Amino acid sequence: MKEENENIRILFVEDDPNLSMILQDYLEMIGYSVKHAQDGDEGLKAFLTEAFDLIILDIMMPKKDGFMLAVDIREANQAIPIIFLTAKSLKEDRIKGFLHGCDDYITKPFSTEELSLRIKAILKRCAIGGTNNDNNATELFTLGKFEFDSENLVLLLGDEEHRRLTRKEAGLLKLLCLNKNNLLPREVALETIWGENDYFIGRSMDVFIAKLRKYLKADPNVKITNVHGIGFKLEVKGELVNNIL
Repeated sequence: MKEENENIRILFVEDDPNLSMILQDYLEMIGYSVKHAQDGDEGLKAFLTEAFDLIILDIMMPKKDGFMLAVDIREANQAIPIIFLTAKSLKEDRIKGFLHGCDDYITKPFSTEELSLRIKAILKRCAIGGTNNDNNATELFTLGKFEFDSENLVLLLGDEEHRRLTRKEAGLLKLLCLNKNNLLPREVALETIWGENDYFIGRSMDVFIAKLRKYLKADPNVKITNVHGIGFKLEVKGELVNNIL
């Protein structure tokens, strides 16, 4: 396990000195390279000056909390995976975490084994430090007036950038494109993009769907319809089959 992890750099932002020491020692013991920052400002400075593969953020921190730090990180990098650590278990906080760009959310107290498994699952989904086993290498899609570059997270309208997407937005839109004019089941989207299927993450996904609808409204021939309780369908008027570049 240690050799598999040795090329992965983690930024760990946590103000509790005891928890920081324990988790940093554990992550380094299993092979990760870990940079610790003790507050949000220090974490942002480290993120902007060094290269990382994954970020672990505490939410309740001095100077800049985890939510604010995640927003700053997402402005600079839409793709890097983020895990939130929090003592809060309220469903509103969990949903807020996903909407602020996190890829996973762990409630304290938790075991080091759970954290390790979640890190591995996220890295596998993001194809960081491993092989991307996706057999469909298509990255460019035509959607009416839009061109969607899923690899570079860009939605184009004509020759100009219409919107730069987050990694989750791009992943969800790519799934819809791969199933264009066909039903994309909710559970498939949740398991593929979020890695799990539960009520709270489902509510978060509904917000992402609403954002994608807003981005695509410039072309009335392109729309995402909701099949109540079952899934979603990306419909492009005049197209009966996937139109993939």
